[in-house]
Amino acid sequence: MSLQLTLASRNLFHDRLRFIATMVGIVFAAVLVLVQMGLFLGFGHMVTTMIDHASTELWVVPKNAKCFEDPSLLDIKLRERVASTDGVATVIPLVIGFSDWRLESGEMTPVFIVGADLRDGGLQPWNLVEGSTQALAERGAVAVDRSYFERLGAAGIGSVAEVRGRRVRVAAVTDGIRSFTTTPYVFVDLKAARTYTGTPTDRASSLLVRLKDGADRDAVLQAIRGRIGDAEVLTPREFRSRSRSFWLFGTGAGAALFAGALLGVVVGTVIVAQTLYSSTKDHLSEFATLRAMGSSNGYIYKVIIYQALINAVIGFCLAAGIGAVVVEMTEKSALPIVITPWLVVGLGVLTLVMCVVSAIGAIFRVVRIDPARVFMR
Repeated sequence: MSLQLTLASRNLFHDRLRFIATMVGIVFAAVLVLVQMGLFLGFGHMVTTMIDHASTELWVVPKNAKCFEDPSLLDIKLRERVASTDGVATVIPLVIGFSDWRLESGEMTPVFIVGADLRDGGLQPWNLVEGSTQALAERGAVAVDRSYFERLGAAGIGSVAEVRGRRVRVAAVTDGIRSFTTTPYVFVDLKAARTYTGTPTDRASSLLVRLKDGADRDAVLQAIRGRIGDAEVLTPREFRSRSRSFWLFGTGAGAALFAGALLGVVVGTVIVAQTLYSSTKDHLSEFATLRAMGSSNGYIYKVIIYQALINAVIGFCLAAGIGAVVVEMTEKSALPIVITPWLVVGLGVLTLVMCVVSAIGAIFRVVRIDPARVFMR
């Protein structure tokens, strides 16, 4: 094995320019796949960030609501029906919707209002770095994320603006609550949310259901379904799955990301295959000599496979390093790239498979070598 590995490495490093070209192909393919899939995971996390941070066991939403941002409304009377169900501790109305934020300069930008009863919790701003949730009970108080300061014309606590023609003041600041649509989230109390979104007092966007300790969630879920008519009751997992399906596949975003990843695999495989084939072709005389000396086909095949594996290992390490840098650079961006351990393992396997498949063309070329050609030189 050591002799085969030595021969493989010498073949690879003999022409350094060709080796660099091979590495560029492998790294390009691996980084493209890593970034595309990292974007896919990051997008999937961001579309459910509000659902993930809601302190609730069940969601009551309008029928066929596609995602958290769905503009459909519920009749607030459903709150009493749900609250009277055995096992239900609290039912918290949630009001959401788009509105306009007017800076002091007169410039306007769209924002997404999120409002819930501050006394009941349910869905409140997290990762607070300035101010407090209780401060939102004050008239005109809002919470915004500091990553949107420039767009909102804010500089911190005390900054003022107008929402739907009403004066507001930044009373709390968060860090890291970003919207995948790039529209800033603005947290307010329930009453203010109705005002800023124009939602009637007899309507709500959804109901957050918190259960009593020890309550059977499935049993409560079934009981609620029999009381809410056309509305739907979902677990957080079901709501997350529905939201991801809508944004990733219903809008075509997921297909575009997968297409980019597939393109990376195809381009990388072609580049590596062409390079390995060219390298093997340049060393046909050496392979013919090995066959004339009695080396088995298996021995020669292993040399070529080892070349592919060396390429894969070096290319993967370089791609993983670049991926780590990309994750660091996008951590505070509007759409951070998420790379999980499973994605790294999958990329390693994919890189190995890509390089081994690329070596098949070179193996087919060697199979057709006539050992007698060594005596014709």
